[in-house]
Amino acid sequence: MPRVRLESIPPQTLSIMSPVSSSASSNRHMTRIVALCATVLGVLVGCSSAPTDTSPPADQPAPDARAPEAAPSAASVQRGRARWVPARWSDLPGWEIDRTAELWPALLRGCEKPAAGWNGICAEARRSAPADDVSARAWLQRHLQPYRVESLDGSDQGLITGYFEPLIEARRMPQARFRVPVHAPPNDLSSRKPYWTRQQLDTLAPAQASVRGRELAYLTDPLDLLILQIQGSGRLWLTEADGSRRQVRVAFAGHNDQPYKSVGRWLIEQGELRADQASWPGIKAWAQLNPQRINELMWSNPRVVFFREEPLPDPTIGPRGAQAVPLTPGRSVAIDPTSVPYGTVLWLDTTEPLSNTPLRRVVMAQDTGSAITGAVRVDYFWGWGDTAEQQAGRMKQPLRVWVLAPRN
Repeated sequence: MPRVRLESIPPQTLSIMSPVSSSASSNRHMTRIVALCATVLGVLVGCSSAPTDTSPPADQPAPDARAPEAAPSAASVQRGRARWVPARWSDLPGWEIDRTAELWPALLRGCEKPAAGWNGICAEARRSAPADDVSARAWLQRHLQPYRVESLDGSDQGLITGYFEPLIEARRMPQARFRVPVHAPPNDLSSRKPYWTRQQLDTLAPAQASVRGRELAYLTDPLDLLILQIQGSGRLWLTEADGSRRQVRVAFAGHNDQPYKSVGRWLIEQGELRADQASWPGIKAWAQLNPQRINELMWSNPRVVFFREEPLPDPTIGPRGAQAVPLTPGRSVAIDPTSVPYGTVLWLDTTEPLSNTPLRRVVMAQDTGSAITGAVRVDYFWGWGDTAEQQAGRMKQPLRVWVLAPRN
């Protein structure tokens, strides 16, 4: 999104408190930002042309995971912090049961900014429109080679967290409970580095003057502003001065150059929450019980993110990630781009938050965030709305991941 993935909560807490994934990225570098009921956009974008038959020709049957596979002939690849080790399709847990055709909108979006070596695959993808999951899997198996991703020390075990795009009620003008401003960048932001801290912007007259007149909208809850800044972008249900309502997006437009400090970690250090309680729902619950300490909580994180307002003509489209393409709920993830290039297809083997039911699916690497580093490290985009927030706020699961790269 621009995710400004500003942060990183300790491993015991979750990444929703990490600054945005990039479009979250350098911008959440949001973004870092940001989580959604694993619903998948069904609208194809990009320059897709008339669908063609994707079933394999008679002399080229689709790979069958039940049949013995030859050992992969590809060589291992070292990329940044990661080593890619050639694998068989039968090594991918749950490969035969994913709703694979749901990948296509995200794949076509990724092909708007193709990774190195993907131009030919993307041209084929634009000519294809798999009729079902079986034909989608067959297409991927014909064109791609799976590689197990591991760290340079040989470990294939990692971590997956979640992020989402906040959806928040707002007013154009301050009124009643709506007193928390969302600011555009101050005019002098580039001339002062670092810029005023969060506490200074709230309390010092010169700092307050720098953002006066830069208000885009007003929220009711300081924590809503904080999560908007952590995720790096979000949606506002905005009531205008004339009473009309519409949904707009506020996207990352800069920050004050102050260090990001996790409010979850601060609560743990204060002895207010245990590490296993410092999820976003746990932080919000603490704030409701301690309204007199909200400023103290907010000021523990000196970083402030500024936004720009963008129209939202199609509310089914996610924010732009670090790859500069819209994110797809449940099919886009943030990765460490030094280990996995943007626009790469991945296979995830992990579990759902809380229920621990298997979460095994094919996704696109389309975002990043400052907390997303390492070979086997993924931030999963859940989307927007309450369910997305709840899932992202609790996701901190073990992970294995495979890269699906073009065949040589």
